[in-house]
Amino acid sequence: MLAYVYAEDENGLIGKGDRLPWRLPADVKFFKEVTMQGDVVMGRATYESIPNRPLKGRRNIVLTHNPDYEAPGAIVVNSKKEVLELYEKYAEDFYIIGGVSLFKIFEDDVDYLYRTVIHDEFDGNVYFPDDFDYNEFELEKSWDGNVDENNKHPHTFEIWKRK
Repeated sequence: MLAYVYAEDENGLIGKGDRLPWRLPADVKFFKEVTMQGDVVMGRATYESIPNRPLKGRRNIVLTHNPDYEAPGAIVVNSKKEVLELYEKYAEDFYIIGGVSLFKIFEDDVDYLYRTVIHDEFDGNVYFPDDFDYNEFELEKSWDGNVDENNKHPHTFEIWKRK
């Protein structure tokens, strides 16, 4: 299975520079629970934004155009084709976690979407592709996360499957 894992606000915002524009521990927990089932695929900037990289317990795959790039603890590839070859080789679930260019590159290949919608608006400059066609997917499961002192923003977890 090839899947996206991401969180966005009401306007499709997914980032502010190289950071998330919100603090939502429930989403971090959801992200970890989902991605621990396979491998994570990310672009160079996403890899570099992770404070304690690589993500532990998962094979980390970094897609970059720089053939000399090194990512300690991760597999570095330089093309979509190489990612798909690894996908076939390892026969694991691959979770694409960003950035935007990867969400665009793999939009015809992805089987599932693990999306957290944060019911608020934030300041930022990185958006999920606005031309992504959700009509190709059906909502399989949706549930509201708990709002509490640590998770102050109302949020909904969603799992979408390609039709």
